[in-house]
Amino acid sequence: MTKLRVLDLFSGIGGFSLGLERTGGFETVAFCEIEPFPRKVLAKHWPEVPCYEDVTKLTGDILRRDGIAVDVITGGFPCQDISVAGKQAGIKEGTRSGLWSEIVRLIGELSPRYVIVENVANLLSGPSDRRGGWFGRILGDLAECGYDAEWENIPASAMGAPHRRERIWLVAYPAQLQRHGGGEHWQQGERQVSKLGKRGGAQPVAHAKRIGQPRQGKQILASYRQANSQGQTGNAFNECGRQKWLPEPAVGRVANGVPARVDRLAGLGNAVVPQIPELIGRAILAAEATR
Repeated sequence: MTKLRVLDLFSGIGGFSLGLERTGGFETVAFCEIEPFPRKVLAKHWPEVPCYEDVTKLTGDILRRDGIAVDVITGGFPCQDISVAGKQAGIKEGTRSGLWSEIVRLIGELSPRYVIVENVANLLSGPSDRRGGWFGRILGDLAECGYDAEWENIPASAMGAPHRRERIWLVAYPAQLQRHGGGEHWQQGERQVSKLGKRGGAQPVAHAKRIGQPRQGKQILASYRQANSQGQTGNAFNECGRQKWLPEPAVGRVANGVPARVDRLAGLGNAVVPQIPELIGRAILAAEATR
């Protein structure tokens, strides 16, 4: 089986790649991480995979020059400006969370088959003065690139973890042209108003209307949604062929009498839960098998 090639942006300590590679159907071909400690972790576990440092300087031309082809872009872009614990500056230019625009740029340059994005749950509801505006921006940017998207709030506890850790997971893929009788039945819709969040704040979101047969095999998060509706998300991890997590020890300031390294704790705190990209990766592979 030909593996899907992954460009792992904002890589951290490699949680995205670890989860996807567990499926056996994905191969990480490049990382991009600016912090020194996570780069050391990546170099230890993926010594043969190049790690670019600055996402703002990484381009499709550089990757092609280095002989790197990409099928999947992943990224848990910085959450500091959208988290409820932060200052709610948003994803505008000049903010750390505004690095989302670099993902959009690379989507345009590389045209991947899939994009997988992770961020804090507040991405769906903020900002406070215009509810849903941030996520409206995300969907609008993807639509302008020609991508459809599905998303779900999947907490770590849904995978058997003893802590909640709510996160938004989004899977995007190119909007497919539907063909009927030899003609392309496709209409590009005008920008429409989409209400996101519970308290108004309607946002214009680029929208594309599709005519013809509905897309087949593209409900990437359907297995999670079905389990969630049936109250079975606690067993969702078992779908990946592994047991639930053992109880986790407390992460204190001292471990076995030795002060914990701040960079190690930061790396763990910023990491995605690998079991979730593994679940998503298996759903993508199942969808690929129906193509």
